[in-house]
Amino acid sequence: MRLTAPPSRRTGRRDTEGMAVASFVLGLVGLLVLNVVLGPIAIVLAIIALRRDTPRRFRAFLGLGLGVADLVVLAVLASAHGTASWSVWGG
Repeated sequence: MRLTAPPSRRTGRRDTEGMAVASFVLGLVGLLVLNVVLGPIAIVLAIIALRRDTPRRFRAFLGLGLGVADLVVLAVLASAHGTASWSVWGG
């Protein structure tokens, strides 16, 4: 009797759509809070979704742009305030 591994499940179209949407949402939220964490996650999810040929390419590109903007905003505000973190509410 020959034992074979179960066929690997390829990532479906819905998975890539979810990655594109998650990238957009995380990039958008990252503009306000936790941009040092959410920005890179948004970038990675957008790149994965685009490489897997998501049908939501525009949303993935928006997530990619927002993820980069998260890091740019963090760098600008951190250098302006001379600190490694910032808050929307001042403090």
